[in-house]
Amino acid sequence: MDAVEINAGAWYLRVPRADDRMDDGPAVVASCLDPEIRRWRHRPPADPAEADAYIRRRALDWARDERYTWAVCEPTTGEMLGEVSLDHVDLPMAQAEAACWALPAARGTGMTTTALSAVLRFAFAGLGLHRVGYLWAAGNAASGRVAEKCGFRTEGRMRDAWLADGTYHDVIVTSILATDR
Repeated sequence: MDAVEINAGAWYLRVPRADDRMDDGPAVVASCLDPEIRRWRHRPPADPAEADAYIRRRALDWARDERYTWAVCEPTTGEMLGEVSLDHVDLPMAQAEAACWALPAARGTGMTTTALSAVLRFAFAGLGLHRVGYLWAAGNAASGRVAEKCGFRTEGRMRDAWLADGTYHDVIVTSILATDR
């Protein structure tokens, strides 16, 4: 599938880029260095070459219908402030798993909730998905708020499934169905 751009009101969602017009590499590197993101997401080493490879893989994922990733951007400058993705896309089973992160400048602005809500609309109406899952570590209150505001429902809990800062955290298993909206 060709990458789909989404206008989410105050935010613009597009495929991550590293070209002569737009370079999201510095934002990807910043995400790899941010302690809060590193605590709750596995991030590659903070290396510009790895960031470029990461961005190239995201474009290939679209073509393979394996993962759909959006850079969440400030609409006038195009600056990448976060990312939302549909991972583990299974079109025959009509399901995927959502994931997201936000750089410090965008936290507390509602950006992630707005962007993920827009991606969910695309998932259900555009892709015809029936179910989107979302996993979050119990210690990550911000991720829990995003899940709640987007309408995800709790399905269960995986005990001690995430190690952050030397402490195990339960992982909350949530999902949203097309029929929930």
